[in-house]
Amino acid sequence: MQSTQFDRILRRLATILSVVILTLCLIDLTTGVLLSFYYEPTAGGAYKSLQMIDTQVPYGWLFHKTHDIAGNAVIAIALIQIVVMFLGRQFRQSWLTAWISGILFTLSAIALDWTAMLLDWTQEGYWRFSIELGTIEAIPFIGGELRDILTGGGAISTITVQHLYALNSYIISPVALFLAVVHLSALLWQEREMYAEKVSSSDYTQLPEASLVES
Repeated sequence: MQSTQFDRILRRLATILSVVILTLCLIDLTTGVLLSFYYEPTAGGAYKSLQMIDTQVPYGWLFHKTHDIAGNAVIAIALIQIVVMFLGRQFRQSWLTAWISGILFTLSAIALDWTAMLLDWTQEGYWRFSIELGTIEAIPFIGGELRDILTGGGAISTITVQHLYALNSYIISPVALFLAVVHLSALLWQEREMYAEKVSSSDYTQLPEASLVES
């Protein structure tokens, strides 16, 4: 009985965390769209445009900070969600869908953070990305091609910033939002199944003793 109650608590916690994940994802995407009105994806203009957003655009600093916090928080919550779902594992289709979509969402959230590494064009981001490029280039067979795709075939430049900006904004962000919606839908489906099971079991226990004896 305690195990069943524990499983129900974990399922409910997973559903709550999925709502938090979708909310943070929407905040991250919304503030990203607002920042894109003023952001300039170039080697020289990226840093200056972000500084202008923080100092000259009304409430620009707030949207910028909210975007950063939401992007980091969604990764942390997604990792916690994986632990919760692992502890409350259930071998059913709804749980499998939520499990797969949760893992893929976590990977896409990490990819969003990775592609944003260079978008502020700071020295820290530049050298971190340079180290990451060395790691990518060391991948057998495809490492050189992947590096050329990211950088545009040369050194880190404006083309690199534009490529990362396109990946971050137009490919990974919609995928992350889609996975967050699928993840929440699967967990709500599981909640509905859990409620149906609870109702059916309670109806059975409330049957009169005579009907149980006859059956």
